[in-house]
Amino acid sequence: MARHSVVTMPGDGIGNQVLPEAIRVLNAVGFEANYIHADIGWECWCKEGNALPERTIGLLAKHKLGLFGAITSKPKKDAEAELNPELRSKGYSYFSPIVTMRQRFGLDICMRPCIGFPGNPLNFIRKRPNGGFEEPQVNVVVFRQNTEGLYAGVEWTNPPANVRTALESHPKFKPFANVKGEDMAISVRVITRDAAILIARAAFEYAKKFGYKSVTICEKPNVLRETSGMMEEAAKQVAKNYPGIPLWSTNIDAQTMWLTKNPEDYGVIVASNLFGDVISDAFAGLVGGLGFAASGNIGSEVAVFEPTHGSAPKYAELNPPIVNPIAMILSAAMMLDHVGETEKACQIRAAIAHVVKEGKVRTYDMMRISGGANAISQGAASTTQMTDAVLCALEGVGAKMMVAVSR
Repeated sequence: MARHSVVTMPGDGIGNQVLPEAIRVLNAVGFEANYIHADIGWECWCKEGNALPERTIGLLAKHKLGLFGAITSKPKKDAEAELNPELRSKGYSYFSPIVTMRQRFGLDICMRPCIGFPGNPLNFIRKRPNGGFEEPQVNVVVFRQNTEGLYAGVEWTNPPANVRTALESHPKFKPFANVKGEDMAISVRVITRDAAILIARAAFEYAKKFGYKSVTICEKPNVLRETSGMMEEAAKQVAKNYPGIPLWSTNIDAQTMWLTKNPEDYGVIVASNLFGDVISDAFAGLVGGLGFAASGNIGSEVAVFEPTHGSAPKYAELNPPIVNPIAMILSAAMMLDHVGETEKACQIRAAIAHVVKEGKVRTYDMMRISGGANAISQGAASTTQMTDAVLCALEGVGAKMMVAVSR
């Protein structure tokens, strides 16, 4: 019998293209699992008024492990316009299913590795003062608080009277006192001490386990004095238990500048929800972009792994598909790490590293050409061809490991 059951949620658009490729790679390294399909995404919203049906929640609650592809998300008015006419005006409101999943299962820890593969033509390079260039090794892992902050979903347009009254009790609200409710939209940034301590501890534990030289708390406490202030307080409190790992503190705006000046200086970064989202995408841009950006959403019982790219609907109908499956494959490798199959995860990363360094097979993004129907004719590898190259490299990686063991 298979040791694991994995709930597979392809979702929308290219999620349906990249998730099957990841399963091909998992099968190739001998990961024994039952894969259970689950519905999620835009079609569920349009037909049912719920982008994350309870049947999918039930499967995740039962099996505890998920692989997720991508979802389409649209603004409020567009979402309402595409809802089944029979469901309109019945109180249905679109909310991101992945955010709902994180909150429903307490997936407080979001881990996003931003680690460059040598030879990737998309890697960050820096000019030398005397000519030429250098390619610093970027090796950053972002720990993002995953359930709170501005993504908590506590917001209103035209806030109700009791909310308005509470807001008006704050002196800083005075400039908005005469703004009509229908002309006012409010989002609440919620930070709790326990969640801040949890994400900071996860960041320090990771840095300790894998030998990172520092942890950086990336917030904005000089302006967001209460919420970012609490995040920084929590990080300082946790840091006392890790005397060998210095805690650095940066402001989110300054960090986006420094990451393109000296990205190799940073190791593990911890941040609240929105800031962690921003800074992880920014670092991902230094190591190949969203085609290489993997993530894990981890709770005390349930864990879901996903690439950070979206559903890219403009590419979803292309045949053959052209999108880069590496982010999805790396997300599957993170899942292997989570369940203790570290050796298999290392094999996958080694195979990807070989393909990237060799440079013979590159998807359109790696070739720096426009995506579209003409990408293949310009020499870009298809989604399937990239996975084929990784599978071929896996055979070589496996052979080398067998020789090493026999010695």
